[in-house]
Amino acid sequence: MSLLATSPVLVPLATVVATTLAQKHPRLQALLSFIGIGVFFVCAVLLVAAAHSDQPAQAAFGGWGVPFGIEFQLDRTSAALVLITALMGLASLVFMASDADPFHHPLLLPLVHGLLVGVGGSFATADLFNLYVWFEVMLICAVGLMAIGGRLDQLDGTFKYFVLNLFGTLLLLMAVGMVYAVTGHLNYGAMAQAYAASGSAQFMLYVLVLSTLSLSFLIKAGAFPLFAWLPASYHTLPAAVLALFAGLLTKVGVYAVLRSLGDVFAPAPAVLYEALGWVAAATMLFGVLGAAYHWDMRRILAFHIVSQIGYILLGIALASEAGNAATLFYTLHHIVVKANLFLIAAIIWRYTGSYDLRHTGGLYKLHPGLAILFLVPALSLVGIPPLSGFWSKLLVLQEAIAQGRVVWTAVALAVSVLTLYSMMKIWMEAFWKPHPRADWTLPTSTRLGWAWVATIGLALVTGAISLYPQWLIEYSLAAAATLGGR
Repeated sequence: MSLLATSPVLVPLATVVATTLAQKHPRLQALLSFIGIGVFFVCAVLLVAAAHSDQPAQAAFGGWGVPFGIEFQLDRTSAALVLITALMGLASLVFMASDADPFHHPLLLPLVHGLLVGVGGSFATADLFNLYVWFEVMLICAVGLMAIGGRLDQLDGTFKYFVLNLFGTLLLLMAVGMVYAVTGHLNYGAMAQAYAASGSAQFMLYVLVLSTLSLSFLIKAGAFPLFAWLPASYHTLPAAVLALFAGLLTKVGVYAVLRSLGDVFAPAPAVLYEALGWVAAATMLFGVLGAAYHWDMRRILAFHIVSQIGYILLGIALASEAGNAATLFYTLHHIVVKANLFLIAAIIWRYTGSYDLRHTGGLYKLHPGLAILFLVPALSLVGIPPLSGFWSKLLVLQEAIAQGRVVWTAVALAVSVLTLYSMMKIWMEAFWKPHPRADWTLPTSTRLGWAWVATIGLALVTGAISLYPQWLIEYSLAAAATLGGR
């Protein structure tokens, strides 16, 4: 079990080494990359099976026992997120094999797997300082992936991404020091015991410490008001990498908020949950307004990342077992849907020649299959029944209504309407209206087979969650029941 617990880091790390050594042989590098992600996926399935049977994989390093050694522990929540990480890595690599938004560089695959190392480590660790380390690994690889193309817009996006995320990283490091000063520990379990034993004697001190910690995570999650780095930088990435960023990176920040306020320091001071709820409402609203304003598909979808993060944070702010379960369900659904929308946008770009909706059109007549494929994740993002987005929003809003959170519920419903407007704008402009060029036809030389495999595969995952949501709801409830020392 201890070896399995290290697989979210060791497997992609071994793949980084292998693909780096094979960088002068592109075919071998690609083969090693697929072998690595395949092994990662199998290990992730085993981690979920172990966690769901109440035998979570666990390991402590450095010859020290818990709580002094760095610990990895994968409960239902973290194991499910590791599995979805492996799935997103697989989908991105499959899409990368097509010529939809192609990009080739000897260090591309090592950096992609390095990013997976950071994400997997963040989900697997049970130590706060170690979490900071994995955030740093993600930041380094993300900056490398953004700058690797060398275009002026990519370097500009890299600078914006780096500066604001570096601020969040420094704030997190400061928060880690504050937590250690107050609790004397950095292990999740030991911190939880110290917090529970403190009672109300250190109430104001914990408000300060947890506010700082939460703020650092919210910056990483792209929450209001510090979300400008996300739509300002993500659109410069190649499509396959963009889908990976969109699906995973902000969710690591959300997971950290859930793990801190919903687990280690649960129940946190009520003022923090109240503040988080209003931050969630503002994140939903300002994100969707940004999406409604733009015409570039990548920017529209990037702002929707921000907007949907608000729904996920709302689940945490409800500070209940049902709210935490809704958070996990929503996160898993949204990772799949959001990544797929970016991949489909790249196919639209490949066919029409532009990401700007004002320069696209005519796709429904010439390629109705793509139009139908787009509707699956688009309507799921909106929350149209019976798609997965409907069930995720239903879980969040049911708990919000049960707690009498009328304003938060009203904002969430209004944002869903505006989300529908954004998705319909893409539909009408890219598929329904005629193409602005009268002589436009579908390109005949495209090799999109692998792109179709990736997008249809993710659509099938969405379909499975949509038609059979009960298994994931039950899993999420079981995961939430183990949080907060329950």
